[in-house]
Amino acid sequence: MLKPKYQWQLSSEKTSPVQIKTIAEACQLSEVAAKVLINRGYDTPEKAKTFLTPDPQSIHDPFLLHDMQKAVDRIQTAIVNNERIIVYGDYDADGVTSTTIMFETLNELGANVDYFVPDRFKDGYGPNLDEYKQFIENGVTLLVTVDNGVAGNEPIEYAVTHGMDVVVTDHHELPETLPNATAIVHPRYPGAHYPFSDLSGVGVAFKVASALLDEVPEEFLDLVAIGTVGDLVSLTDENRFLVASGLKVLSEGQRVGLNALLKVSGLENQQINEQDIGFTLAPRLNAVGRIGNAGEAVELLTTFDEEKAELIAKHIDSVNDQRKQLVDTVYNEAILQAKTPDNLAQKTLVITGIGWHQGVLGIVASRLVEATGKPTLVLSGNTEEDDLKGSGRSVDALNLFEALNVNRQLYVNFGGHHMAVGLTIKRENVPELRKTLENAAETANLDENKLAPLTIDGVIKADQITVVAIKDLANLGPFGTDNPTPEFEIESEKVTNVKQIGANQDHLKFQLSGKDQTIDAIDFKQGRLMPYLQALPENVRVVGTLELNTWRNQTKPQIMVKDVLIDAVPIIDRRTTKLTVEMFKSQTTYVFFHKKTYEKLQAYLKPEIQVVVLDDSEPSNISLEGNLALVDCPDSLAQFTDWLSKQNPDAMTVYFYQQNNAYLDGMPTREQSAKVFKFFASHSDIDLKKQLPDVVKHLHVDRSMLVFLIQVFFELKFVKIESGRVSYISNPKPQKLSVAPAYQLRKQQIETQEKLLYSKSADLTTWMQACLTDKNKGVAD
Repeated sequence: MLKPKYQWQLSSEKTSPVQIKTIAEACQLSEVAAKVLINRGYDTPEKAKTFLTPDPQSIHDPFLLHDMQKAVDRIQTAIVNNERIIVYGDYDADGVTSTTIMFETLNELGANVDYFVPDRFKDGYGPNLDEYKQFIENGVTLLVTVDNGVAGNEPIEYAVTHGMDVVVTDHHELPETLPNATAIVHPRYPGAHYPFSDLSGVGVAFKVASALLDEVPEEFLDLVAIGTVGDLVSLTDENRFLVASGLKVLSEGQRVGLNALLKVSGLENQQINEQDIGFTLAPRLNAVGRIGNAGEAVELLTTFDEEKAELIAKHIDSVNDQRKQLVDTVYNEAILQAKTPDNLAQKTLVITGIGWHQGVLGIVASRLVEATGKPTLVLSGNTEEDDLKGSGRSVDALNLFEALNVNRQLYVNFGGHHMAVGLTIKRENVPELRKTLENAAETANLDENKLAPLTIDGVIKADQITVVAIKDLANLGPFGTDNPTPEFEIESEKVTNVKQIGANQDHLKFQLSGKDQTIDAIDFKQGRLMPYLQALPENVRVVGTLELNTWRNQTKPQIMVKDVLIDAVPIIDRRTTKLTVEMFKSQTTYVFFHKKTYEKLQAYLKPEIQVVVLDDSEPSNISLEGNLALVDCPDSLAQFTDWLSKQNPDAMTVYFYQQNNAYLDGMPTREQSAKVFKFFASHSDIDLKKQLPDVVKHLHVDRSMLVFLIQVFFELKFVKIESGRVSYISNPKPQKLSVAPAYQLRKQQIETQEKLLYSKSADLTTWMQACLTDKNKGVAD
């Protein structure tokens, strides 16, 4: 079978037909959307209506946040006294939107304010002591952090003792010892009782702006939406209202810089949703901080000059393209390390490189985790320095911060949380780092083969997917953390029109057929699955999200595929009489039934190709998994059937290359056998190298048949062969030709080739699948 990428977990069914109908009618929704609402806990009309209608009353009083009054008082004093104020930000999407809101708010209030966004490579994350010293020298008396600060004990202590006050606004994990700041505004401050703990950095900055302006500043909601979605915080409670409202403001195009960014991103004049932020806008804003200076992003967001905005937006777009190329380059090198024998044997990965761009290592680590299922650290440095810097990403089953924190003395710098860390380490300490991470995985009984869970909101039929139902589901958004986009398993009759699409043919497009309609489905980066779906169109199960696709003014439902499962083994029929190098380029285990075939091809196979060579006479009992390609045709159908029953593949491609065609040549007739026997009985010392063509012409017997009969006569000791010359042995012992091993092998080959080479594709597929699933099956009929 084609195994899924995820462990499918169907939501517990809490619905009844009556309840579904009640919610659907009360909220004027389709039953598909009503069922999702109920399964997510909105199981009464009142709860459902409240959820579907984000209420401004859900915005909590900003003064409930710890130290908000202190922060407001100190900022207002600085404004009145015309003190120099610096807004100290961060270089990701949450950080630059936070910086923009705080800077524009203080500027609007008449403050003597400027902003500073740290350089990822020069300053690092959070408060930087050298920068703080420079601010103090320049006469700054108040510094306001956004999206950082709670871990900046040393720089903040220095600032306080040298006459610069610091107001911290942050949302990150709180350390055991908090900094000596004038105020710390944080939704999870110990002992405080703010009603919602999952504000992003921009959410906290927005709260401070609301407190300073004494109103909810709606003009900042577009920035709040970008920072909140980009930082993957919970989209519940007031975040849900803030993002929903921010998407409307974003779509209205009130901010010059964002309009320019939307234009270069291909989103101009469109209704913007949370996916546009998560996959288009936020990555571009993040890219500037990854491989440049994120201050450029703040400049874009704060400018009123359309020409300037257009220039900056184009540059940011080009930086994002550069970021993508860097990610691909580093990933392609890193994945080769991940596949070395040593790393394949490990539960975790520590990948190191020279000259890899620091700004993309976290993304590369994420991709490696996705590809391997292993917690991964990706580190890089240069040949002149002893320090390696990098990022790590984990899986749910291993707290990466805790796993590495037990050996904290190893690191020059270290920080992070359950799923992600950043660190600097001496090159000489990398082996100990590997050991520390691997030991943590062993202690946690980590299994990289265990699939990540995928919650499925329900099972629906292809015929239930309508434009109306999809529009109703959109009302359950904005989607994100704690309110994920609904995933459905789609029931269909079969898949049809399977094809590869995209410039490199690496995406997959197909249709799911119901009784009354067919629905288009797109599966990105899965073009390789095309032959598997084509092989078993009625055994394909699909999980995905439902979207609308508009093309030439026609809007139709479309499935964005999340996962595919085929509950039978796909048999890909690519039987051939010619082998090419192109056949040996996929991530497959290639199985040879004849050592001679492998030896002929060995020079053309790359070292990383996985090969299994089975014994010519009797295939091994070893059980193989994954994707298998059967290169050549086995000799014995009985032995092949037995071998097949022991295998556990995800999919199987059959080439069944055969150089000698026993099936078409057939067995020799009595007349042919007698004619050849009489010839050698009357002609002694025949030189096969020179005289074989003449013998073929004289006897009117096919060359391959003549060679076969000579082999049979040799095995029965009717003739002898020395140095390529055939001589008759006088008075040979009478024997039937059928007792010769070559004769028996040819009979087996004919039977095998008839079944494996000349059967119809559908018949071959059905038979092989039966052998794979029936462990007690004997030779097929």
